Amino acid sequence: MPPHTLTPDSTPPAAGVDVPEKPTLDGIEEKWTARWAEVDPYAFDRAAALTAPREQVYSIDTPPPTASGSLHVGHVFSYTHTDIVARYQRMLGKHVFYPMGWDDNGLPTERRVQNYYGVRCDPSLPYDEGFQPPEKPGKDQLPISRRNFVELCEQLTAVDEAAFEELWRRVGLSVDWSNVYRTISASSRATAQRMFLHNLARGEAYAQEAPTLWDVTFRTAVAQAELEDRERPGAYHRISFHGPAGPVFIETTRPELLPACVALVAHPDDERYQPLFGSTVRTPLFDVEVPVVAHRLAEPDKGSGIAMICTFGDLNDVTWWRELQLPTRAIVGWDGRVLADPPAGVPAGPYAELAGKTAFSAQQRIVEMLRESGDLDGDPRPITHQVKFFEKGERPLEIVTTRQWYIRNGGRDADTRAALVARGREIHWVPEHMRHRYENWVEGLNGDWLISRQRFFGVPFPVWYPLDEAGEPVFDQPILAPEESLPVDPSSDVPAGYTEEQRGVPGGFAADPDVMDTWATSSLSPQVASGWDTDPELFAHVFPMDLRPQAHDIIRTWLFSTVVRSHYEFGAVPWSHAAISGFVVDPDRKKMSKSKGNATTPIDVLEKYGTDAVRWRAAGARPGADSPFDEAQMKVGRRLAIKLLNVGKFVLGLGASASSSADLVTEPLDQALLARLGVVVAEATAALDAYNYTRALEVTEAFFWQFCDDHVELVKTRAYGSDEAAASAQAALALALSVQLRLFAPVLPFVTEEVWSWWQTGSVHRAPWPVAGELPSGGDPAVLLAAAETLAAVRKAKSEAQVSMRADVATATVHAPADRVPLVEAARVDLENAGRIATLSVVPGDGPLTVDVELAETPPDA
Repeated sequence: MPPHTLTPDSTPPAAGVDVPEKPTLDGIEEKWTARWAEVDPYAFDRAAALTAPREQVYSIDTPPPTASGSLHVGHVFSYTHTDIVARYQRMLGKHVFYPMGWDDNGLPTERRVQNYYGVRCDPSLPYDEGFQPPEKPGKDQLPISRRNFVELCEQLTAVDEAAFEELWRRVGLSVDWSNVYRTISASSRATAQRMFLHNLARGEAYAQEAPTLWDVTFRTAVAQAELEDRERPGAYHRISFHGPAGPVFIETTRPELLPACVALVAHPDDERYQPLFGSTVRTPLFDVEVPVVAHRLAEPDKGSGIAMICTFGDLNDVTWWRELQLPTRAIVGWDGRVLADPPAGVPAGPYAELAGKTAFSAQQRIVEMLRESGDLDGDPRPITHQVKFFEKGERPLEIVTTRQWYIRNGGRDADTRAALVARGREIHWVPEHMRHRYENWVEGLNGDWLISRQRFFGVPFPVWYPLDEAGEPVFDQPILAPEESLPVDPSSDVPAGYTEEQRGVPGGFAADPDVMDTWATSSLSPQVASGWDTDPELFAHVFPMDLRPQAHDIIRTWLFSTVVRSHYEFGAVPWSHAAISGFVVDPDRKKMSKSKGNATTPIDVLEKYGTDAVRWRAAGARPGADSPFDEAQMKVGRRLAIKLLNVGKFVLGLGASASSSADLVTEPLDQALLARLGVVVAEATAALDAYNYTRALEVTEAFFWQFCDDHVELVKTRAYGSDEAAASAQAALALALSVQLRLFAPVLPFVTEEVWSWWQTGSVHRAPWPVAGELPSGGDPAVLLAAAETLAAVRKAKSEAQVSMRADVATATVHAPADRVPLVEAARVDLENAGRIATLSVVPGDGPLTVDVELAETPPDA
């Protein structure tokens, strides 16, 4: 596209039009952010919404960002996508319920507080009312009470959330800032606890002591959805067990678990080991008798084809242990070290060599012992294999036996699993193929949802237990908090019928020590935001919600868990649509992540290129698709925003006004422009109805550049006149500007508001979305296309002759198919003016449209 300047002459703007002498993008974010905060054009009109039909209310389950640290440009992209939808729905005339939340409880907050203040939580310590954190964190973290630790968490998240809000306002998110929730607030805690009690009463929640995936660094249980496979070096150790007919060799990557061995297992069809099934062998070093059993999960082609079952080395061990009803010999503690005392039946002598060691040190020692005993066959064989980690952890997970709370999610119940798959099919997925990720996750579940965590800053379970005469909890007689008392903190609140003095003493009571997983509370974001248990009237008008926007990596966590809770409580899906965004990736196509150090800080990009430029680039990231981040692309968006300023000044400088009438549009070229614009409106509207904001921007932007580079140049001379033809040009330009500002408004909120304010009352973001009916009908878009093609040919001829675009043309002969001749003729005057053509001839021809150009002998200088 050749560059063209839009410089109006000295014609004053129309009455009621106030155009700056030198429009600029500088400062418009600050100007309009302050104005919007003052007049609040995005506030949810509760009174109007509650009296409107449900289809006139549009509610969004906004993702509550984790309030720990900082956001990166990937967050800006995905939240912009949601904001585009919200702005569009608002311009359709709907009451948009668009709250903001902060997910401020959970492990990420705890880690940030530990690192920021240099402290760690020790629940055994008493509360220090005057505690102040160290000015400079030391090398060793200072232990403090749970209550002091929680206070620091609340203090730091408040600071982070204020910074987040400032950034989101700078990004132009049109959320209702009067409706902000925190997942750790009293109302959120009450909602989470109430929902848990309902799950428990219906049998959907239960407690069980069972093998649990355990992170030894954070000392907490981990759910299946939080697992991450990482490739790590290891080694196969070939070890001989002592059988009745000679040695039986197994190969293992975890020889340190030998004292936890409870059986050897092979596939029932493996002829090599069929004679051993039903017999026993003895473990090396410890000489413990263990059975040889058969199970379908054993892999004949892996290692020697026979494996040891330990309690517990991996998830297969758990399955074998459960299905074969094997004994338990646990040797790994919550800290990841080998327990001090051996399991029953394991001799203390060799076990003492391992007690207290980490898994790594224990493995080194037991390999030495196996070499000394002659039970290690050859050297360990190095391998690389997948090891399970907590997604936020740095050490491999262990499996330890603990008591935890679970919610049934179909992992062990085919009927529930099928019901949740069916729920997924009630949702409209954007893009549709993301539904398969949901279904694959549900159908691959192998256990229920573990919702308890052994952490400190979270929603506590509203449960106490009576203590027997020995001071042990009676778990099958839980004391539940009454719903009217919620929220409660069992660690400081006392159940009915007891006194504080009875806490922790025989015959008294004890609090459930755990808190809920962060997903167990954020899975209730629709209920928390819309007042399920505090504002039933509002809840009835906004739930089920219309949209859940989120990234694809948390379909298995946030999206699925929200469906589970809604399925149980309401027998319905929590929203009608799920819009799934992709990742913003670095140039190497790796996901941007603060932890990986490849994340771009958004404020730097926003200040350098402007918010609208960043939002323009965000809108180019299609739903569900990963998008590489290239800072240079922002320049294109900034150029678009500047062009909107300039074309706005040009059009309004011609005398256009807010009341320009479509009845004034009489010239064929002007009618063609508006007819083409009507098609663009229809295409952009259909795209946004399908949540395809990228396509809507593409068709709008393509028209805009044609409008600037072709139509404006074609009609510029005529528009400066004062006759009916000039009035036609001015009205068409004004109508086109109004419609295009509204089409761009969801993506470019600042520059469109700025230009709109020069000549219209109110906010463009409260203006009605354009419809084809507001544009005159009867025009032929082909006239604009033919005129643009002709003008492009004339420009090309001038460029090839290396003369100015303002050079005079003596003659221009257009050869066009017969059906296109009238189209060119309809734009004759404008073509002559724009191309500076003295004589224009249009000749019917058989081929495509071409133009023969003869330049004037002495073209003027540009």
